[in-house]
Amino acid sequence: MALPLPLLLALPSLGPGIVSELIVIGLIAVVLFIVMKVAKVFLKIVFGIIINSVLGVMLLFILNYVFKLGIVLTWALFVPIAIFGLPATGTIVLLKMLGAAI
Repeated sequence: MALPLPLLLALPSLGPGIVSELIVIGLIAVVLFIVMKVAKVFLKIVFGIIINSVLGVMLLFILNYVFKLGIVLTWALFVPIAIFGLPATGTIVLLKMLGAAI
């Protein structure tokens, strides 16, 4: 079925300028999509490390208060807890319970 002549004249033609603009908009959308995916994964990892570190320090304070372990939080203890979180806290408490000078 053919379109009537006045309707055909009303349709704009896609010139080379419009096509190139659509290609650029499409490329920008694809790049933004990829950046957002990468940022989501990065932020998920960073927040996981931060939460693990905060929980490690809090657990050390709680265990130190409840069990009277006598662990003083110095930079030498804070740095491993800040990097490794709960496993570092468990290692430090275990070493203290086994008699290591901490």
